[in-house]
Amino acid sequence: MFDSLTNSFTAAIKKIRTFDDEKALKKALDELKKSLLKADVNHKVVKELIAKVHVGTKAKGVGKEQFLESMRATLYELLEIGGSKGFIFAPNPPTVILMTGLQGSGKTTTTGKLAVYLKNKQKKVLIVAADLQRLAAVEQLRQITTQIEVELFEDEATKSPVEVVTSALKYAKSKIFDVVLIDTAGRLAIDNELMNELDSVKKVANPNEIFYVADSMTGQDAVRTATTFKEKIGIDGVILSKYDGDAKGGVALGLSSQVQVPLRFIGNGEKMEDLEVFVPERIVNRLMGFGDVEGLAEKTADVIDEKTAKKLTQKIKKGKFNFNDFLEQMEQMKKMGSMKSLIGMIPGMGNMSKALKDFDMENSSELKNIKSMVGSMTKKEREDPDLLNNSRKQRIAAGCGLSQVEINRQIKQFKNAGKMAKKLSSKNGMKDLQAMMGQMGGAGALPR
Repeated sequence: MFDSLTNSFTAAIKKIRTFDDEKALKKALDELKKSLLKADVNHKVVKELIAKVHVGTKAKGVGKEQFLESMRATLYELLEIGGSKGFIFAPNPPTVILMTGLQGSGKTTTTGKLAVYLKNKQKKVLIVAADLQRLAAVEQLRQITTQIEVELFEDEATKSPVEVVTSALKYAKSKIFDVVLIDTAGRLAIDNELMNELDSVKKVANPNEIFYVADSMTGQDAVRTATTFKEKIGIDGVILSKYDGDAKGGVALGLSSQVQVPLRFIGNGEKMEDLEVFVPERIVNRLMGFGDVEGLAEKTADVIDEKTAKKLTQKIKKGKFNFNDFLEQMEQMKKMGSMKSLIGMIPGMGNMSKALKDFDMENSSELKNIKSMVGSMTKKEREDPDLLNNSRKQRIAAGCGLSQVEINRQIKQFKNAGKMAKKLSSKNGMKDLQAMMGQMGGAGALPR
């Protein structure tokens, strides 16, 4: 997600040795300046960042560690704007959120993504269809809420968003919802009609917070429109949408400091699960190529039941991991979002995420073949892969449309994966993992 920006910082870091001089520091800062401007970071933000890194590094003596420390501190200061992080729940439910943004910014889709994020935290969510200007808006929400299994409140009897929101809030309180997400109207550009309507909805909704959805693809225009919304309506946080489609990504670096509103979430993929909390400390680590282990653990905890995980660990240790377990884990991983975003959170594995740019777990032909193969097995065969002799493999091949050679290959890969999992679950598992990463060339990038 932060490939372009991370490359900018790592390229600059490589210009500094353990102990170095002012000339090397200037070269590193010039490299960083050019890269950040190329990545569409605001020129004033770049100027401020370069100056602070320069002063911070010189104050402690020019060297790689000092440069890293100064850069980390400067980035954190830049991203750490006073305000809330992630999602803040009201003391008394429901927490009411007004979702605002221009038409085409991804506001409606982002509302669905935010609902999935909350649902994964075991919250009861109601989405309100208050965008009555765009003809397809309500239908789009119907499709999204059906897909993510979240309730939608709509009222076809009125064309007044104020009436819809009033009725929705009464309904939400009577049905004890934890969160109400109100999808409001947008326009192709900011105008008085849009602002007057939003102001009317705001008064009746009395939201706990107002989120502005900014389109990353618009670059610095996203900063300007967010500033206008803040001045005219008031916003408590920004969600950057379509960040995976932005080749530059510089807008994320300066948005908070320029708008003086915290960046709360980033949409980093097409799946409904592809929404990440923007936590400055973690983002700084990722920008500098150190991954985000905490974020990965948090994502995992949201979708994987602790008891189920313990049972699975025991099965792996005993070498009893079967095809049913495999399919279950694939379904769980789909809920965590795109594989590219997950790999990018692992220290030293950022470069590998580029290779997964077009990998889609749900539509992967390899995984479809495995599912088809498992679907052609009997219950006993799924539970005990050792039963699979040649005659059984021939029957499975005929049932799923694969050749027996492909069946043999899939089963061999499955068994090898099981052996590796068992090895990694042993006492020496971490050493084995580090050795494996060392062979892949990732260990050298791990933070010390």
